[in-house]
Amino acid sequence: MEFNQVLKKRREITSFLEEKIPKEVMEEILNQACLAPTGNNLPSREFVVVTNRETLDLLYHTTPYMKWLKEAQGAVIVTGRPEISKYWLQDASIACSYIWLSAVNEGLGCAFGAVFNMEDEVKSEQGEEYVRKTLHIPSDRRVIAVLGLGYQKEAPSKKDSTPKNELVHYESF
Repeated sequence: MEFNQVLKKRREITSFLEEKIPKEVMEEILNQACLAPTGNNLPSREFVVVTNRETLDLLYHTTPYMKWLKEAQGAVIVTGRPEISKYWLQDASIACSYIWLSAVNEGLGCAFGAVFNMEDEVKSEQGEEYVRKTLHIPSDRRVIAVLGLGYQKEAPSKKDSTPKNELVHYESF
């Protein structure tokens, strides 16, 4: 698929078919995720891949906003490593975008479940600790997000984007 088509097609998909994701497809998405840039080329983000139905069902309880994990056929959990780089959050966030766009390119839908919450430390720690315990993630990693993957059940309705002239400023704000 042409890159501009991937960008235009990207939408959050929260309803998935009961169709397994081929291992080769998941591996290609992970290959692309590993190409995401990091500050100073430091390994400040890592990924946990989950395709086991029971584990996906457990992760469903991370926050009230991940109900789509009951249908997702896979997930990639993105973690950050503050001890490795001061840019860990940016690095992990960029990797999330690479995963999402790679999924679209591979014909999959993707849903984004934010776990790290900059504004509510208590809520963030609860969600992160739940995912850490479920997946045996070391305590020095921050859990940024759970990206649910699968073949979409239905095409999403058209969504209007904010017009470019409201977002882009030239030479000064």
